[in-house]
Amino acid sequence: MQNNPTLVWVVAAALFDGDGRVLMQQRPAGKAHGGLWEFPGGKVEPAETLEFALLREIEEELAIRLEQAALAPLSFAAVEGQPHVVLLYTCRQWYGTLACQEGGEAGWFTADQLDGLAMPPLDRPLARAVQNVLNGRI
Repeated sequence: MQNNPTLVWVVAAALFDGDGRVLMQQRPAGKAHGGLWEFPGGKVEPAETLEFALLREIEEELAIRLEQAALAPLSFAAVEGQPHVVLLYTCRQWYGTLACQEGGEAGWFTADQLDGLAMPPLDRPLARAVQNVLNGRI
């Protein structure tokens, strides 16, 4: 029987502004996938719900506060043989002033601009789902 790795749940947010753009965060150079653009978020800790983990991660990374009622699940991504599963939520409302807390940068991108960004492998299928939202197909 094959040894199955323990799944690592990761939550991420597609934050949409009023101008038809989504927020992407660039990972700091010294971290895994350094320099690549991703949807902000992080790992779910033991005993956390998915939504609580996302609220915590966004506040830690971007210094803004989301409300659970403003989150809507959109998509997920996984690669066979890899333990990470990323769950992407959308959000159109937050509180506070956005500021990257862990280094790296953040930027607002249109659906067309997402194609030109270098992303980790699990963020690419999530970006396609976001493009569908931004282009009015979902």
